[in-house]
Amino acid sequence: MVWEKRDIPQDAVKELAAKFGCEALTASILLRRGVVEGKDILYYLEDDKRYLHNPFLLPGMEDAVERILAAKEEREKVLVFGDRDVDGITSTTLLTSYLRGMGLEVLWRIPQGDEVYGLSAEAVEAAARDDVTLIITVDCGISNLAEVDRANALGIDVVITDHHNPQEAVPDAVAIVNPKLEGSGYPFREICGCVVAYKLVSALRFALHSKSYGASLCLLNARPSNDAVVIEVAKMRNLAVEQTLSETIVPGTVSVTETRLPDFLSGQQILVWDAGPQQKLLAGAFGKGVDFNLFDAAPQIAKEIPGVEGKSLLRLREGSKLARYADKPLSELDVFCNLFVSYMRKRDNLAGGNDDGLLQLAALGTVADIMPLENENRVIVRAGLKSLNAGARPGVSNLMAKLDLAGRMLSIHDIAWKLGPALNAAGRMGHAEKAARLLLSEDRAEREQLADEIVLMNEERKRIGDEGWKIALPLAEEGKARYNDVFVMAASEEIPRGVTGIIANRLMKRFNVPAMVVNISGETAVGSLRSTRGYALAAFLETCADLFTNHGGHDQAAGFTLNMANWPPFLERVQRLSASIELDESADDVIAIDAELPPSYLKPDIFKTVDRFEPFGNENPALVFLSRGLTLSETAFMGKLEANHVKFTLDAGAHKWPCVYWQAADKAGRDFSDGDRVDAVFNIARDYFSGKERCQLVIIDVQRTASPGN
Repeated sequence: MVWEKRDIPQDAVKELAAKFGCEALTASILLRRGVVEGKDILYYLEDDKRYLHNPFLLPGMEDAVERILAAKEEREKVLVFGDRDVDGITSTTLLTSYLRGMGLEVLWRIPQGDEVYGLSAEAVEAAARDDVTLIITVDCGISNLAEVDRANALGIDVVITDHHNPQEAVPDAVAIVNPKLEGSGYPFREICGCVVAYKLVSALRFALHSKSYGASLCLLNARPSNDAVVIEVAKMRNLAVEQTLSETIVPGTVSVTETRLPDFLSGQQILVWDAGPQQKLLAGAFGKGVDFNLFDAAPQIAKEIPGVEGKSLLRLREGSKLARYADKPLSELDVFCNLFVSYMRKRDNLAGGNDDGLLQLAALGTVADIMPLENENRVIVRAGLKSLNAGARPGVSNLMAKLDLAGRMLSIHDIAWKLGPALNAAGRMGHAEKAARLLLSEDRAEREQLADEIVLMNEERKRIGDEGWKIALPLAEEGKARYNDVFVMAASEEIPRGVTGIIANRLMKRFNVPAMVVNISGETAVGSLRSTRGYALAAFLETCADLFTNHGGHDQAAGFTLNMANWPPFLERVQRLSASIELDESADDVIAIDAELPPSYLKPDIFKTVDRFEPFGNENPALVFLSRGLTLSETAFMGKLEANHVKFTLDAGAHKWPCVYWQAADKAGRDFSDGDRVDAVFNIARDYFSGKERCQLVIIDVQRTASPGN
């Protein structure tokens, strides 16, 4: 393996560390990872939920809220329709529980058995029989044009909340809330379906508890500039800035009616910071006869945020965290807007209630759906993990106990490899409704029983997955050349439908190319796709869309259903398409080093740096460190069936570290031995055994330290 540590200028490290108030080690890691813009660095250095994006920035959000509030007012019956995976199950749970808490009569439904993904015609017809007048989809719906048309014909409105890629045409729904809609102004596209549902709940909470919901108001700030007065105004609705206006006025040269201010401010409540000086500046610009009818917001904001009392916006800007991360200097009006949003959130307790319990679900959905751990996903997952460790919500806690996760600090690894797969197993085995019932049930005995059933289903899923792998692997190997060595496929009646996604993921990792696994059952083929090396599955899906009866997904994970009559032309098209697939060059033998640590740095407090970069996962892999000249000792072998793994100790002088080196039994005695001085590349992690936590190094590669002069 090649160890590669990218050179970075020390001046850049010092500048970044000084600007953002972090240690040099943290700054160097950020630079090596290409995280250099303040708007991205913010989500590594800050955890506060106030940095979550405003839900009303999502397209269709206010329309969705209005329709749900109308359903509450008219005592309508609502159906929440989700998906069978963890993201869909948590989405269904989150929205159903909140709507019921609002007093709505809510039914919920998730595909069972071999039902297709997404809103089905059968579900729509059943909803009509149950007198449902509003269907809300979660983690699905964006591709269900015909089903939404049928609902409309039956007098049922549909609100779609989804995060999958839209097709060229979208359903004729009352509202579509999806960050990936064309023209979406949402700052971050890559949130999961459960986070979209969480955003809807956040918007509903604001609508129910804030008098400012739906109201438009203006924040105004006037400031002197040479011989002129600059008047800046932000028009806000639902705590989001919709429009801004700036006028530079030389006193005595124009009347207020000759500016754009009257039209912009017409009918608006006008808020200012410290009304006295603002009135004087406006009077100086337009004369004392002009009355702007200003409301001084400073005293009210100071009641909720005492630290701002008596301070000017200019002074507050100097201490603003957001100013530190902004890509350009914040204006005084920007500071005012940020203060106003913080004030409203505190005054109306917009993050109160059961927000932590909802964030637990949002974190589960984010990790299980392998969303990139960037931007606001980092805040959501960190907050969700913190809440889970403080006290997991009912259902989750029952399952954690069955998986031996109770009584210990839950990590993102536990969600990704234990909790998430167990919940997913219910859907893969055709009983996703049991996982949803587990999370929704108020009966402890029922939750205990369901948790037991889900654990058993997970064991069965593993067995079936292993059997399916034995069938899929040779099929993929046999056909790889047919698809130009850039795509693999396995299709069989013997591969269970519930594990096609798992097997496609394993094939993708095995061959390092996009993979497709298809279950053939009678006249229907249902496939799962997983991608890698920069190939976006959207292009694949669109090329074959006319052959599918249903399809959808992300650029990295997707699925489809087609009639077997279309199978031969589909195979021909896939073969032709493979000739045009271009994959990023793979560099599996190159290890990117985040930082080289002198042995004196290898002390337990290094976890302060590691924890700052948590959570690790998609687009944010675990930190990789290099240390040289460590003494290796106490080598031993381990493994349940075969001793394939090695453990040993590395002496860094100030601290001795237990180490684990997976699949390295053949290297012991050959590449390293007790007493050797070695250079090692590793992750730093916590390990839990028998309820006790210990710190260890997870070795990625190790080699003997070169002798001086060699």
